[in-house]
Amino acid sequence: MEQVRCFIAIELPEGIKGGLRELQAQLGAGCSTPVKWVEPVNINQTLKVLSDVAAPRMEEISLAMTEAARGIAPFPLEVRELGVFPNPRRVQVVWVGLGGELERLARLQQRIESGLGKLGFPAEGRRFAPHLTLARVREQATPLEREKLGQLIAETEFAATHKFTVDSVRLMKSQLTREGPIYTCLSSAALR
Repeated sequence: MEQVRCFIAIELPEGIKGGLRELQAQLGAGCSTPVKWVEPVNINQTLKVLSDVAAPRMEEISLAMTEAARGIAPFPLEVRELGVFPNPRRVQVVWVGLGGELERLARLQQRIESGLGKLGFPAEGRRFAPHLTLARVREQATPLEREKLGQLIAETEFAATHKFTVDSVRLMKSQLTREGPIYTCLSSAALR
């Protein structure tokens, strides 16, 4: 049976993706640490990773996503603050955070988690932390290179001016290729 690698996410407007591309270029110019930059076209706020799922289940996932979105009105978010996981001395992930109506975002994520839990999908083990991943540090990076990247992030000025309205969630297919992942929207559920 065909398996579909998929996840549920909030897509970003093109203008914000362009701003993140500029931020990545700025950071890349001052960075000697081996990192893998996320293609701006693929940057999104992931709400639930489903991994490999049997193709016939896409419809029930879409219905659960639609049910989770029902009763939540569109809400504003903004891109702000530059940060790293797990900490500036051992950087593994470079991200930008989100601000705005985070309570509604958390409620939407929890409703998706709950709806998919009823379908047998295991709950995420970590607490939901809204962020947009810009880069992942490659395994061969030394501790010193990771620390230098942490210093660069701490010294980089990042003024949040990127605001957008969340009005839908999408079920996305992720096809892995040698050049990187290709994301395709399988279905969308409007907030209302």
